[in-house]
Amino acid sequence: MRKHMYPIPTDRRTFLKTVAAASAGIVATSLGSASEAVSGAKKLKLGFDNFAIRAMNWKAPALLDYAASLKLDSILISDLDAYDSFEDKYLKEVKAKADDLGIQIHAGSWSICPTSKVFKNKWGTAEEHLALGIRVAKALGSPVFRCVLGTGDDRKTEGGIEARMADTAKVCKACRSRAMDAGVKIAIENHAGDMQSWELVTLVETAGKDYVGVNLDSGNAAWTMEDPIANLEILGPYVVTTSLRDSMIWEYEEGAKVQWTAMGEGIVDQKAYFERFAAICPNVPVHLELISGFARPIPYLQKDFWKVWPKARAIDFAKFLALAKRGKPLEPHKSPDAKAEQEDQKGELERSLKYCKEVLALGLRS
Repeated sequence: MRKHMYPIPTDRRTFLKTVAAASAGIVATSLGSASEAVSGAKKLKLGFDNFAIRAMNWKAPALLDYAASLKLDSILISDLDAYDSFEDKYLKEVKAKADDLGIQIHAGSWSICPTSKVFKNKWGTAEEHLALGIRVAKALGSPVFRCVLGTGDDRKTEGGIEARMADTAKVCKACRSRAMDAGVKIAIENHAGDMQSWELVTLVETAGKDYVGVNLDSGNAAWTMEDPIANLEILGPYVVTTSLRDSMIWEYEEGAKVQWTAMGEGIVDQKAYFERFAAICPNVPVHLELISGFARPIPYLQKDFWKVWPKARAIDFAKFLALAKRGKPLEPHKSPDAKAEQEDQKGELERSLKYCKEVLALGLRS
């Protein structure tokens, strides 16, 4: 865990003075040191998170066939609804299909925090949900089970995000022996504005890094006012799986807005990002999770905004602000019907995979 806390002042005038000089310097540094190519790095596995093509409503076998058609190496199946059964016989059949196609499966699901606003008891209690996920992951040969705490709204709950982190760590600890016996790491994502990178590190360290790691989401980093590359530097040593995308960030009258994009179409230097990723996480597959079409406002100039971010650090925010000062507004878009949405999602994913293979040299089968 990083020890240094640089609290952001709640007074707007002091706040702006605190970050202005730092962000200006970071802009100059980032522009001057942008990477020209991903070179000399070990080849990284390439795949996708099935949420990228959620409109297809495909089950695991169809997802595997699609991944094979795109000559991919790995797939994160991030929800349990993708399986027709949790019986060992069925899961072993899915694993056999993946093995035949040469595709690694990473398994996942959603909130395991019983006090999160988004927790659902569809799979039982939080502990039962996590235990089921570990069993499914083991049967599929997945080294991880991806899950989440919740969303940014959990920062507004009683006790704040720290209380939800403690509840999540308690659930993980209750399933420690299951995870250790199965050889499956619980991979907690920085999800939908719930935790900043240092907060997620705190959760992992509290639960136990011997059986808990991180599902890295570069897009969600921007939702917590972090530069995705700075977020990678902090979370990288804990990362065991990924859900990645690009982002555009720009200033507006009340702060900044973030709109997720296809790879290579945002403000993040993807070449620099994956040079660092290959150095820090050389054995972790790159899964793309494309979600675009809307902008999320981050109104940090509004009164009371910082109440749910009492321990946010000025140095981290300055890096985010540097990106916002370089970005440009994007127009929102929405598919006119379900069929168009399916085609849009597939098109964005395939365009992003092409960029990753041809520009970033990702994928074992590129």
